[in-house]
This record gives sequence, C-alpha cells and structure tokens, in this order.
Amino acid sequence: MSTPRLLPADSGIAEAASVLRTGGLVAFPTETVYGLGANALDARAAARIFEAKARPSFDPLITHLAEAAELEKLVGAVPVAVAALAERFWPGPLTLIVDRPTVIPPIVTSGLATMAVRVPDHDAARALIAAAGVPVAAPSANRFGQLSPTRAEHVVRGLGAAVDVVLDGGPTRCGIESTIVDVREGRPVVLRLGALPMEALADAVGPVVVRPGSSGQPVAPGLLAAHYAPRTPLRLAAAAGPAVGDGARRGFLAFRGRPVGEWAAVEVLSVAGDLTEAAARLFDALHRLDAAAVDEIVVEPVPETGIGRAINDRLRRAAATWH
Repeated sequence: MSTPRLLPADSGIAEAASVLRTGGLVAFPTETVYGLGANALDARAAARIFEAKARPSFDPLITHLAEAAELEKLVGAVPVAVAALAERFWPGPLTLIVDRPTVIPPIVTSGLATMAVRVPDHDAARALIAAAGVPVAAPSANRFGQLSPTRAEHVVRGLGAAVDVVLDGGPTRCGIESTIVDVREGRPVVLRLGALPMEALADAVGPVVVRPGSSGQPVAPGLLAAHYAPRTPLRLAAAAGPAVGDGARRGFLAFRGRPVGEWAAVEVLSVAGDLTEAAARLFDALHRLDAAAVDEIVVEPVPETGIGRAINDRLRRAAATWH
C-alpha cells in the first residue's frame, strides 16, 4: 500500500493548509483523536472523506473551527444556550448541534438541516484551520466503523494513500472522541458520550439528558450501535476471569491489573486506576491487541463514572460489531 506524505505538525502547517484549500485531504491531530479533514465549504472535497473512509452517506461530519468567534460568522446569530456552552468549553472536546448555514454543502451534514461543530483544543489543529482560512469537516481518520486513530501511524496503516497529508503530532491527549450535545430544545441532550464528562456539563448547565443512540438517521457521528471496532472479534467480560482453554489465542484489555490465566497478549489501561489515563490509552491499546495475531480480544469494562461512561460506550459498540 502506498503511503501519504507524513509531515511534522509543528512545521507542516503551511503545506497541509495549502492541500486543504485545493480540495485535498489532511489527517491532523486534535486533543481527542486524529481527524480526516477537508474544506467544509467544498462539496467535492467532503465527498472524498466519505470515499476514503468508506463511510455511509447518511452519517454526518463534524465541522471544525479555529476559534469560537468564527461560529457567528458562519451561522449568523448564535443561540444563547450554544453560546454559553461554547464560551465555557471551547476550545475543547465538545461538539454542539446548530442549524446548518447555506454556505455548508448538504453532503457535510448528510442532508440534515443541522450541523455538528466544535473548536479543537490542540494548537496544531487550530493553526491548520486558521492557515487554511476555511472551516474544516473532519471525522476520525480511520476506515468507517473501525478503531479510532490516536497516533499518526494508525492513520497511515488504516487509510494509506487515500489521505494526501498526515500531520504527525504524536499521541493524542484525550484518546476518545468529543462529547456531542444538542441544546436546540432548551435542556442539553448528550447525543454521544465523549471526552468531556457529563459531570462537567452538569456543573456548568445543570442536569443533562443522555440519549446516546439513534433510531433513524443519526444527527451526529458515532451514534450507530456497532462502531469503533477492531478487525479481531471482541467481546466484553464481566470480570477478568481465566482464558478459556480451547487452544484459541486471546488478548485481554484490562482496566488496572493483569488478569488471571494465560493470555497471548495483555494491555492494561491504567495501573493507577485513572480513568483519564485509561481513556487516553484505550484505542492505542486496542490497536496493539488487534495487531497481536490473536483470535479474540476480551475487554474488561471500567467503572461507570466520569469519562468511564464514554470508555464503556466505545467498548459496547465495538463488541456489538461482533455479536
């Protein structure tokens, strides 16, 4: 497989921005995962994202801005509830649902009248968007439904030459995708659990509703029941019991300690039991287990609190792919 141009995130901004302006695809680091970016004002460029990822046309993209002030320039009057959350959490791992402005082509929002938008908390990401001079549509830089990329090598291995340029900014800080919130009906509704914990939202705006699913066309990415999956079959384990002695090679993804029994490969998310560290290591650990030539990956859920809810959400959706 041929590979894209790999550029350092600190010195490759100008070249990558030029690629975006001329309709190309650039994978770039954010605080959450690596995104696969295209000019959000260019329908043909956005179509290349869907093609590169083998992404279904009904799954909308997130539009990224360099600064929160750009939202008003893009959409006009910003609803009070959206402005309040943006002021509190942008830049950061929060995506908000707003009405789609006419300048954004329908392909970016999969034909929906709404648009998902955020400002990433990553210097290279914001510098790239600012240098390109356009909003950037960017889902995760991986094949659709597969493990999200948290390192440049994950992007190269997964997408190859379908990407024009990859900006290498090292491992991402948060390790899981942004939290998606819809405030169009007043009370905030969490559509996708993510790197911004519900507790932080609740502290800022009061009680929130969690509705992480979709009964029809999704209004935001990451809502399908089966998603975020490795190529190796994966299942959830209620506890770290011994490996089944049937001759199969199994890998184990543990929260904080090595499991009992003989395993072909083991990854531990956080020896200290730190959920933030566990989230940052989640996809990277799953990538390693996926490459370990095992027959099955068994995963241990983490405590269902804080960012642990988002980790377990990813594990459940990955397991659903195989069951």
